[in-house]
Amino acid sequence: MVVIGAGEAGARAAMALRENGFAGRITILGDEPHSPYERPPLSKAALTDADEPQAAYILTPERLDEHGIAHLGGRAVTAIDRAAHMVDLSDGERLRYDRLLIATGARARKLAVAGATPESILYLRSFDEARALRSRLAPGARIVIIGGGFIGLELAASARARGAEVTLIELAPRLLARAVPAAIASVMAARHEAAGVRLLTGTGIERIEVEEERHVIQLSTGERIVCDGIVAGIGAVAETGLAERAGLAIDNGVAVDGRLATLDPDIFAAGDCCSFPHPLYDGRRLRLEAWRNAQDQGNAAARAMLGGSDDYDAVPWFWSDQYELTLQIAGLPDEGEETISRDLGDGARLDFHLAGKGRLVAASAIGPNGKIARDVRLAEMLIARRAHPDRAALADPNVKLKALLAG
Repeated sequence: MVVIGAGEAGARAAMALRENGFAGRITILGDEPHSPYERPPLSKAALTDADEPQAAYILTPERLDEHGIAHLGGRAVTAIDRAAHMVDLSDGERLRYDRLLIATGARARKLAVAGATPESILYLRSFDEARALRSRLAPGARIVIIGGGFIGLELAASARARGAEVTLIELAPRLLARAVPAAIASVMAARHEAAGVRLLTGTGIERIEVEEERHVIQLSTGERIVCDGIVAGIGAVAETGLAERAGLAIDNGVAVDGRLATLDPDIFAAGDCCSFPHPLYDGRRLRLEAWRNAQDQGNAAARAMLGGSDDYDAVPWFWSDQYELTLQIAGLPDEGEETISRDLGDGARLDFHLAGKGRLVAASAIGPNGKIARDVRLAEMLIARRAHPDRAALADPNVKLKALLAG
């Protein structure tokens, strides 16, 4: 078994192969030298901890050895030879596979404006990039963050925690426009403004210039912003190059079926790099950039590689920690046609999103850390059951969601 990609999906798949009884050779291939590590801390703890950050390993070298999993780091895969069942590595070695998992993740989308060069823009997808960014977040440093999605906002919160002055620029009319309902996004926007982040929504960038040690951003409004560093968090692009060159189907990611298998029966894909049909949403093809999805699909892909026939049907789940607030989403809010809100107290709220016939298709929540998790988990279970809960019961905080599960 060969796994291309040493992130969450790849590492989890390798362990799941062992846990499901596979006794043969398992090799994880990654182009970074580090053992497989967690990525969510890169925008949070890796930037804010007082001590020099260490990678949060998913699989330490010792654990890899314990389970007999080979990790070849710092060696990129350059090609997949489907006919020979071989992968080519950057150092010239060829490695045979019986089953292959593509778990190559995604890369940062590059900012396409005049002057956006590698010297002027920082991105955050790797541990080494997190260390480079951390060195810029000194007290009083003027930092501009481009992009008002999850990564941009988490970076803004971390930069403020380090004492930097932060301006965040978002082209869309509001923050989190692609992923989060407007009412909940407005709560997060207010929290950032209270923390001293300057938010510029509906604002484009015409060009970026470098003057000595400073960066100058020319906005579409005519304003010029002078800063000490620029970070772009404007989304990610699925890493599909290997699959495409190997002749596999691409559809907003490596296209897989419900078992996470590609059109080649010996090649599977999981995590941020793949798109798959979701049975909860009438087979709508999704590509999810989320820690939980990568972990769950790693487990599912391992079972499929060993001959399993179950379709992947886990409820999509996202989360983001910013300041003392946690934002969690279960399901797909854009599938809903009606929203019902529940006040959870202590400034927390939970929105239920219902499809046209009253089926619960998503839930969105925001509130203090630890306040919302249990209710979102129960809502997730209702979504998985395709429940049609009573609307009045959803709105009433005195009605326990667990009671709706029993109904």
